[in-house]
Amino acid sequence: MAHRNRVEEYLNHLLEVERFPDYAPNGLQVEGREEIRRLATGVTASLRLLEAAAASGADAVLVHHGYFWKGEDPRVAGMKAARLRLLLQSDINLFAYHLPLDAHPELGNNAGFGRMLDLTVERTMDAGGVPGLLWLGRCPPRSVNDLAGQLASALGRTPTYVDGGPPAVERVAWCTGGGQRFIEQAADAGAQAFISGEISEPTAHVARERGLHYFAAGHHATERAGVKALGAHLAERFDLEHFYIEVDNPA
Repeated sequence: MAHRNRVEEYLNHLLEVERFPDYAPNGLQVEGREEIRRLATGVTASLRLLEAAAASGADAVLVHHGYFWKGEDPRVAGMKAARLRLLLQSDINLFAYHLPLDAHPELGNNAGFGRMLDLTVERTMDAGGVPGLLWLGRCPPRSVNDLAGQLASALGRTPTYVDGGPPAVERVAWCTGGGQRFIEQAADAGAQAFISGEISEPTAHVARERGLHYFAAGHHATERAGVKALGAHLAERFDLEHFYIEVDNPA
C-alpha cells in the first residue's frame, strides 16, 4: 500500500518527466483516494478499461494514453464527461505517462519491444525533439519472413508490411506507436528494417526508395510492454496488487 502522492513523486522521478516536451500532462491526471492498494494498468484510459478497473476494485489506473491532449476540445461533455464521471464517482486515481514511458531505457515501450524481439540495443537517438525515442539494434541475420513471423507471434497480430530492403536483416530500428515519421532517420542510421505501430501514405514510398523494410505492427499492440513493466515494478516497490487490462484495439 502506498500514498497517492508518494507514487506520483516516485514515477515522475523515475521517468524523468521534466526532460520531455509532450502533448499531454504526465503524472496524476485525475485525483482519487489517497491510499493505493490495487493498481490496474492498460494502454488507453477508455471507458471500457475504466469500467473493468472499477469492477475489479482498483484504487488507481496507470495508462500510456491519458487525457487533456493539446488541441482537444476542453469542454467536459459527452465521452470525456462519462470517463471522468466514472473515475470521480469511483474515487479512482488516473496516472498517465506518454513520451517518458516510450523512452525509458528499462521499463519503457521501446525497451520492452526490443526484448520481445531479442534485439541487442546498439543505441538510442533523439527524434522529433524527444530524447531517446528512436532505437537501433542488431540481431543474428534473419529472413524478412522470419522477422515478420516473430512480430506476429509476439504481438498476436499480422503486421502491415512494405518490402523495401535486403533479403536478410540484422540491423533493425524501431519506435513504438506513431513513430512512422522517423523512417528516414532510421534509414540514415543504417537500419535494414524499421518497425513502428502505424503507417502513413508516404511511408511505403520512403521504405522502397530508401531501401529498408517497414512493418506497421499496431499502435496499441506495440505499446503494451511499458505499462505492464511499470505496473509490475510499482507492485514490487510499493507492495501493491497489480493487474493489466487488455482492451482489444485493431489500430
